[in-house]
Amino acid sequence: MSRWNDRRDVRSGADYDSRWTAMEAAGESIHGEADLVSLLLASYGHGPGASVLDAGCGTGRVAIELDRRKISVVGVDLDPDMLAQAEARAPDLRWFQGDLCDADLGRKFDLIVMAGNVMIFVAPGTEATVLTNMARHLEPDGLILAGFQLGRLSLHDYDRHAAAAGLTLAGRWGTWEQERYRDGNYAVSLHQLTSVAG
Repeated sequence: MSRWNDRRDVRSGADYDSRWTAMEAAGESIHGEADLVSLLLASYGHGPGASVLDAGCGTGRVAIELDRRKISVVGVDLDPDMLAQAEARAPDLRWFQGDLCDADLGRKFDLIVMAGNVMIFVAPGTEATVLTNMARHLEPDGLILAGFQLGRLSLHDYDRHAAAAGLTLAGRWGTWEQERYRDGNYAVSLHQLTSVAG
């Protein structure tokens, strides 16, 4: 069972969304993840229509913003209530229920984004399996971008799992706004597919 199921501070998809709605209403930017995804796609030569998998998409905040920017996006999440909220907000997008360990989307993507601490909410001990499965969904030289709080999963272990999946570290920041990483308790990591894991 994923660690997400153990959370007690989120009771529904609408409940989860309310925090972001309040932040946006207060004038705060809530699209740092989409900003960085857009920048990276352009930096790596992917124009309009580039493909992104929002892995652990939750209620679809990131995916919906990427779609608004004309990026071809698909969302996948294990939580049916979160997906129901995503589908209600954006019924024209493609949403899939599945475990990141073994979900098969039947296609490959230019970039996979895992925002919202996805990697520390997967079932304990499955982190390597998740990265291997996500790497299988990448186009050649595709990118995986993940941000998460450190503790349950260290950067050393994350990089080790990524390397075993055929991924090479291509960038690391302390925030989605690309502030320099300085050994803090949160990191955003960019890895690129350089080989196919056996």
